[in-house]
Amino acid sequence: MQNYADAIKDFVESHATGLTVALVAGVGLLALRRWMAGGVCRSKVSLEGKTVLITGANTGIGKETALDMAQRGARVILACRDMNRARIAADEIRQKSGNGNVVVKKLDLASLQSVRDMAKDVQETEERLDILINNAGIMMCPKWETEDGFEMQFGVNHLGHFLLTNCLLDLLKKSAPSRVVVVSSLAHQRGHIHFDDINLDKNYKPEVSYGQSKLANVLFTRELAARLKDTGVTAYSLHPGVIRTELGRYFFPKLALWKKIVASIVMRIVKDPWEGAQTTIYCAVEEKLANESGLYYSDCAPKTPAPQALDDAAAKKLWDLSASMVGLA
Repeated sequence: MQNYADAIKDFVESHATGLTVALVAGVGLLALRRWMAGGVCRSKVSLEGKTVLITGANTGIGKETALDMAQRGARVILACRDMNRARIAADEIRQKSGNGNVVVKKLDLASLQSVRDMAKDVQETEERLDILINNAGIMMCPKWETEDGFEMQFGVNHLGHFLLTNCLLDLLKKSAPSRVVVVSSLAHQRGHIHFDDINLDKNYKPEVSYGQSKLANVLFTRELAARLKDTGVTAYSLHPGVIRTELGRYFFPKLALWKKIVASIVMRIVKDPWEGAQTTIYCAVEEKLANESGLYYSDCAPKTPAPQALDDAAAKKLWDLSASMVGLA
């Protein structure tokens, strides 16, 4: 026993520096992980008798948001492109929440006709809509086009949700006080609205397209809030954080090996979907936000967005352009 103890002592003494570095690194990673986790929505508000519609709710933060809404007693509509995955997600949410009032509806944001069809279905079958959460998105994909010929990221992330929101505004107003929550991203800070080449036909880069679409989300929310003043409908945009979801499916395989290794390590400390959904949930239910509208949030707190996201003239210009593109003008 003594020899064993001496061996341990000798090992510790001879590897003191390495052990110290490992300990400090471990503590640092733990602290970083806790910091990355971000804020948590503390509201316990019930949503009994309320209806919530969430786009892209069959996976990731959309699914976690849907589960939370169901646990609060809401009627939850999962608006998804893949109906098979949506039905599986709905079954899981019903089972976990004990709330059987979870339904699925077909929505392909890359098709304006699909958006109109689902909106019409909701208008005809739902008596109310208290919370609309524009969550679905696509990131860093190749130069693809939507069914209507729009650049895919701008078309799905912005135009599809722009049309959906406008189509459902009457029902939201009827159900007031109600809310529109738009999931944007910190990537809006690098974004610029290319009014002279909105589909980026001249020089397409996935990251430029994504930044434009996420800036459009913030500007849309800002203009929407202005247009809905005194209607009882409020609007919020947000950055959910860096999250382990399927959103990176298009760019991760293209990374160099060393970048994949680094990314794999980073993914171990970023937010999981439950943590990533917290700011969305906060904007959807937090009581103290009832008299706020048009602001941008991160980690369950208001944050100042990039200067270009505060440009009211650009927000109005984008609204007018978007309305023309989707046939509302």
